Amino acid sequence: MEDHELVDAFERGTLAHEDFNHRTHVRLGWAYIRHFTLTDAIDRFSLKLKEWAQKNDAGGLYHETITWAYLLIISERQHDCQAKDFDSFIASNQDILANPSILSRYYSQETLMSDRARHSFVMPDKGIQHAA
Repeated sequence: MEDHELVDAFERGTLAHEDFNHRTHVRLGWAYIRHFTLTDAIDRFSLKLKEWAQKNDAGGLYHETITWAYLLIISERQHDCQAKDFDSFIASNQDILANPSILSRYYSQETLMSDRARHSFVMPDKGIQHAA
């Protein structure tokens, strides 16, 4: 499936739940980053992901911090590598698909699994010194 076809199926809510795995999430994020400014990509992808989740009885799965963090990482990496297609992007950025998640470099499990992080973007907490 071409990128535009994947985005179209996602935005119409017809992308099958079983086809919506981590790689597909990342590919969609990459497609949005390539076609929109970062802020527009975050706004639009977040909205469409919430709509897709509601339409596919997965409304409780949306996680704001995970969504935004991946889009920020994808944006930075795409800027650095200027990949022309998703396969080239992933070839240069295998860690984005790795398990454990790349986000474990930036977030403690406690922070990432919090209700606050689920409902609004939370800055990374690993290696950050908080004022007393």
